Amino acid sequence: MQRPDAGGTSYLARHRRLPHRQLAMLGALALAVIAANIRQPFPEIAPLQHIPTVILLLAAPMLLDRFRLSDRSVLALTGFFLLHTLAGRYTYSNVPYDDWARALTGHDISGTFGMARNDFDRVVHFSFGLLWVGPFAELVRRHAGMSRKAAIWMAFLFVGAVSALYEIFEWLLTMMVASDLAADYNGQQGDPWDSQKDMAMAIVGAAIAGMWLWRRGERG
Repeated sequence: MQRPDAGGTSYLARHRRLPHRQLAMLGALALAVIAANIRQPFPEIAPLQHIPTVILLLAAPMLLDRFRLSDRSVLALTGFFLLHTLAGRYTYSNVPYDDWARALTGHDISGTFGMARNDFDRVVHFSFGLLWVGPFAELVRRHAGMSRKAAIWMAFLFVGAVSALYEIFEWLLTMMVASDLAADYNGQQGDPWDSQKDMAMAIVGAAIAGMWLWRRGERG
């Protein structure tokens, strides 16, 4: 028997219409955001990293009800935001992956690979390209009627455009807020080419994802 509001447009009705697996993914992300702010080591800046994720979680039932995606695509997006949430807890520049690596293996990652800075932000930018191409391509194929190849190209261009816009946002931020706050949020760590490298990592991730989708389609 159908629930009275199952066909409605209220927020709760949209929430109830989501597949159980997607609800579980959203719930896991919500718990991760809460956990990331328990005993927050950087209370002045880290919460700003989580505000977009919280807004997205609140809007997710309406967005996913209006623009349906497969469980695989929602999993990819959830994976990206989980990485972002982890990085946001430590303001990206202070993710203690060397400490974690030493605890597990006795060796640190920076020393092993000769890294002079904390490169977790590069990982997240790469994951943006890698994990967003599939969902965006599915979105435009399903809701805009694009062909598979056109959708892959559109997703690749989307990653490049969003990456550039984000770097412009960071540049504008440096001019509008205190220099210390901007430096902590942007996480350049003294690298004058940080913006270009971040965009490059996102584009490389998008290229890998796009080629994988292209080859999978050719085999199919």
